[in-house]
Amino acid sequence: MVGGRMEHPRAEISLGRRGQGKGLGSRRLFRNPVAKYVALALAATGLVIAALTLLASIMVEDWSQRDIDLRSQLVFRSIRDQVAMTAKPEVDLVPVFQRIAEDERILALGFCTAQGQLRYATSAFPKSVTCDSVRRGSSRTFGTAADADRRIRISSFPITTGSTTGHLLILHDLSFIDERISEARLYTVLALAGVALGLALLATAIVLALRRAWTLSIRGALADEQTDPLTADLTRNDFPVSREVRAALTELRMERRFANGIHVEWSPKTLHRLLVEELPASQVIVVSNREPYIHNHSDHGTTLQKPASGLVAALEPVMRACGGTWIAHGSGSADRDTVDANDGLRVPPDDPTYLLRRVWLTDKEQGGYYYGLANEGLWPLCHIAFVRPTFREEDWVQYRKVNERFADVVVQEATRDDPIVLVQDYHFGLLPKMIRDRLPKATIITFWHIPWPNAETFGICPWRKEIIDGLLGSTILGFHTQFHCNNFLEATDRFMESRIDREHASVTFRGHETLVRPYPISIEWPPAALAEQAAVRECRDAVRTRFSLPADVRIAVGIERFDYTKGILDRIRAIDDLLTCHPEWIGRFVFIQAAAPTRTKLGTYSALQTEAVHLVAEVNARHGKDGFDPVRLVVRHHEPDEVFELFRASDICIVSSLHDGMNLVAKEFVAARDDERGVLVLSSFAGASRELAEALIVNPYDPHGMAEVLLQALEMPPDAQRDRMRLMRDFVRERNVYRWAAQMLLDAARLRRHQRIAAHGAAGEN
Repeated sequence: MVGGRMEHPRAEISLGRRGQGKGLGSRRLFRNPVAKYVALALAATGLVIAALTLLASIMVEDWSQRDIDLRSQLVFRSIRDQVAMTAKPEVDLVPVFQRIAEDERILALGFCTAQGQLRYATSAFPKSVTCDSVRRGSSRTFGTAADADRRIRISSFPITTGSTTGHLLILHDLSFIDERISEARLYTVLALAGVALGLALLATAIVLALRRAWTLSIRGALADEQTDPLTADLTRNDFPVSREVRAALTELRMERRFANGIHVEWSPKTLHRLLVEELPASQVIVVSNREPYIHNHSDHGTTLQKPASGLVAALEPVMRACGGTWIAHGSGSADRDTVDANDGLRVPPDDPTYLLRRVWLTDKEQGGYYYGLANEGLWPLCHIAFVRPTFREEDWVQYRKVNERFADVVVQEATRDDPIVLVQDYHFGLLPKMIRDRLPKATIITFWHIPWPNAETFGICPWRKEIIDGLLGSTILGFHTQFHCNNFLEATDRFMESRIDREHASVTFRGHETLVRPYPISIEWPPAALAEQAAVRECRDAVRTRFSLPADVRIAVGIERFDYTKGILDRIRAIDDLLTCHPEWIGRFVFIQAAAPTRTKLGTYSALQTEAVHLVAEVNARHGKDGFDPVRLVVRHHEPDEVFELFRASDICIVSSLHDGMNLVAKEFVAARDDERGVLVLSSFAGASRELAEALIVNPYDPHGMAEVLLQALEMPPDAQRDRMRLMRDFVRERNVYRWAAQMLLDAARLRRHQRIAAHGAAGEN
């Protein structure tokens, strides 16, 4: 905040330009570019030679020591029987040892009795080496010791036969290794110096040849920064870089524009001020299938439930800040009893700030639109979770019908002809175009919360063109990652007769332009559920008491809906592998899987739950100890305060999605750990892995690999946990859900301004 006003990204970009001007003015850095690049090349050459020389030294020493150890074993095998038969006080083995020690590399031999007495030793046996100083065990051991100015390799071999028990010691002088290393270093340096020098000169020549072209290209890119990225013309013929580089620079400019907002502490207050200042008198309407508050009948009357949904967790704080109307399917058994005559009610119940408008669906509509096309068709298609998508014509009919129903409700709730409509998720692939047809002036921001597959995969859908057509009714179409944006553009290019501006990341179809942008979703900061939480120690005590866990047990948790894309079975198999390969953790480690039932009417979901119950029983039967089960499966809905209590009580949180758009559970765990402890184990196939790089990243399809990472998490020292968690918390705090919403709303505000200017210009010409 500056002078009571929010620091707008436009002002921050201006500050960035001043910094760029200063950098461009410092031309003295480039006064002698030849010397600069030669120095860099020589420095790189020196580093390569030093690294390879060190590697050669290590390899020579390793090979030499292994050679010595092998020779020691051969000597031992040749005299083992003789020593075992004659190693008695009345028999002198020194002459035998002395003959063997005549080998130029064997320094000395000796025999240590079981009592630690050096009974036989050759004349050159060092006084600094005693039986007590040598590591002796039930199997052969090797070690290195220092004696004056030399190093000695000591090989110890146990001998046990009859009444004779002891260890044969064979000592080698390692001085010859140092000579070998010196020779290896010399030859390595001479060989590499010639090759590296030639490569360095060649690289310097190439750099100098390309420098001029790249300088002109980068200057052109910096000049384009003066233009708003949403409207910049980046297709000039005099911009001398390839298509790929121009696209990368475009993406970088957009990310920098988003990152400029980092100076704003995004919160409900700043988000509300953004609406007031950038979008005055605007109406915000959110459309989603899932509602933020569900009313159900129970034995205790009407109960209120907040669903376990990442979409709700992200959008509900935004709506509390923005106000407006949230349109959703009323799915609760008591939902009809709690609305007014217009099917609406003010929420949240304790502090109403926005209107929840419920839409009623018949069982047939819900079966075809939600369970059918959305969750048996689009969900497995987009997640590529190796569950075959099912497409039925009757489901498509209901999907289209329900989308039309929601479009009609949007029009009913709109108080002006140009509202801002936030359409959420794959349930409403046709809705943006339907709203566009009814409210042409509306600003429609559609966010696709799940992945978008490549064009070849999406081509499976029989109604691929209709869905893409529907989404292109959006003003802005958002995905979690740039990768998903690229996939959508590829699918549009393949299936639709449209004009795609890849530099600008937009699609023009039937005269309407849609911007395609990455908006990584996040959570509110600080989370509302965290305010009611007890201290971490108290949460841990409560969870241990609830699950009857010992005080010293280490706790890992997994928390999500019971969905096949979440990798629940895979993480349980990883727990099985961990306890199989590292049985020392049996009884000292427990995994608590909290899974909310979902879509139980679908066979794949009920089968998943059944398989999970059986798998947990198998793992507990295999690794249970004294009545202690290492895996606890809790199948029920958990309220936010329960979820955050589990997060705070745990040592590890496992997020092993097989494919996910973002997965906000990972960010919620990070937000819950204000003690800066705990380890996040995160799937590389979750969008969150692109942001939370300090997590331990795993491949959920590799149970053994995941088990080894879990072991690393269990053994991670507190300082390392703190360093990783601190960085992740800073990231989630700065890039919270209010910033996510602000990015989309700022883009909408810019577009609305451009549209007004264009409309005024057209009116003036007329």
